[in-house]
Amino acid sequence: MRSSVLGVQLTARTATLRLAETFVISRESSDTAEVVHVEVRHEDVSGFGEAAPTEHFGETAGSALAWLEGLELGDDPWALDETWAGLPSGEHAARAALDAALHDLQGKLAGVPTWRLLGLRRAAPPTSWTIWLGDPDDMARRAERVRGRFRRLKLKLGGRDGYDVDRVRAVRAVTDVPLQVDVNEYWSLDEALEALAELARLGIEYCEQPLPAGDAGGVELKRRSAIPIYVDEDCHTLADVAGCCEIANGVTIKLAKAGGIREAIRMTHAARALGLGVMLGCMVESGLGIAAGAQVASLCDHVDLDGNLLLADDPWPGVEFRDGVQLPGEEPGLGVRQAVPDPR
Repeated sequence: MRSSVLGVQLTARTATLRLAETFVISRESSDTAEVVHVEVRHEDVSGFGEAAPTEHFGETAGSALAWLEGLELGDDPWALDETWAGLPSGEHAARAALDAALHDLQGKLAGVPTWRLLGLRRAAPPTSWTIWLGDPDDMARRAERVRGRFRRLKLKLGGRDGYDVDRVRAVRAVTDVPLQVDVNEYWSLDEALEALAELARLGIEYCEQPLPAGDAGGVELKRRSAIPIYVDEDCHTLADVAGCCEIANGVTIKLAKAGGIREAIRMTHAARALGLGVMLGCMVESGLGIAAGAQVASLCDHVDLDGNLLLADDPWPGVEFRDGVQLPGEEPGLGVRQAVPDPR
């Protein structure tokens, strides 16, 4: 798909990312992820971004592509407020891809990395590595496999089989790095209160989205929880942040939910003003999507940017993984380039 209006060209296409191993969470498992790659071109310079839509939020690669088709971007790649005012509603993943592509383009036009263009630092908290849902021994083996490579682990829970605490206990037995857990909405209030008391004794830093989004028990859970609660599915955009104060100690920001870098920065500042912690997360994304998140990672308390590290092959290398930290590139823009396909 290609759109050209007043000198700004927009091109978008779908792509399939293949995971190195089947990724399992409480509500689904997957071997691939369908994304949309966006290119915006101005004065022979191109910027790129990636949309990582999820059906759980009512978005697909097809709906993202349809939203992008025919957009009028004007002729000034720096006029982001004006551009955003003319965009249709919805499709936050597609919006994030366009936002990333325009920031990439601006950085290249200015000759500086996007993080520097935003006035931010390159350094950031270490990323967690996701231990996807499995039986306790399997999760422990996978935690052992990455020993020494990652400084944080995030365990996927929500098995609904009575073994969630055993899963954490098994992993804790093989590693002493900080642990977080993500339930992806799969506990009831009673299950959460019982499990969180046990997890506190195991030294878990925080629990992400233990209850279904909008669950009436959120206020009571925050009041009685033995460890901090972060919300993901309950918090999409800036409009959701204030309401999270009653049910959580922190919010999880993902560019694909928020609509891009600009909205993520607004959400971070709002969360800080309200006394909430901030965790930066991701979907299954290539280095192109992760690079966009890495530009703002220095603003956050916790970082979960391992999406590109889950892939069999990353088609957009350039994010530097150093001492457990996902660092944005020092090249202009987002700092990644599409890999040249193997001619074989």
